[in-house]
Amino acid sequence: MRVVEKSGRSAGSKATVEVKVPSRMQGFVGGVKTIQAIGGTVGEVLADLDAKYPGGHDYLFDEDGKLQRFVGIYLNDQDVRSLKGLETRVKEDDKVAILLAIGGG
Repeated sequence: MRVVEKSGRSAGSKATVEVKVPSRMQGFVGGVKTIQAIGGTVGEVLADLDAKYPGGHDYLFDEDGKLQRFVGIYLNDQDVRSLKGLETRVKEDDKVAILLAIGGG
């Protein structure tokens, strides 16, 4: 039996979302600016991205599996750190944006 959330979606269900890829990571995804990824949470979407296009994981995560300090992940223009982080649920047609801070002086 599947647990159904208040939204009416089955818990654990997957959604296809659009992921906006920063220019420094576009080499891993064939040079495109946006791709489609599947997951039930933001973390699962990022894992699907890495499974389909290996190599970008180290840009996003530190050795403990946490987001790098300079990485911002946004779900529909809202920083996931202000939501439930990587456990934030996604729904069909959501948009995830990966932003990498640029250092300098």
